[in-house]
Amino acid sequence: MMSAARLRRSRDIAAVRSDGRSLRRAAFAARVRANDGQGTRVAVTAARTIGSAVVRNRARRRVREAFRRQSRAALASNLDIVVSVRPEAVSMEFPTLLTDAASVLQEAAR
Repeated sequence: MMSAARLRRSRDIAAVRSDGRSLRRAAFAARVRANDGQGTRVAVTAARTIGSAVVRNRARRRVREAFRRQSRAALASNLDIVVSVRPEAVSMEFPTLLTDAASVLQEAAR
């Protein structure tokens, strides 16, 4: 099983938020920016308006897993992605999350 490449430094996340392209889907909004050869890295955030800590953590885990499963297709790309979870991610069917993640990765690779 492949571990998810995570975007962890706050300055890297801030750079993606300020310079990245915005891509919106039903379950999340993503900001995407090319990086300098570090592979595809993902950071997932959830605001308190999503719900309790349990709900926010579940939403983050679901979206992170969707990107992890789809990231094999994006391995050739060197992208930094910051994903902001929307409330719909909590109740959305997982195959739909997978489709949304794949479409973001495909659009970002262009």
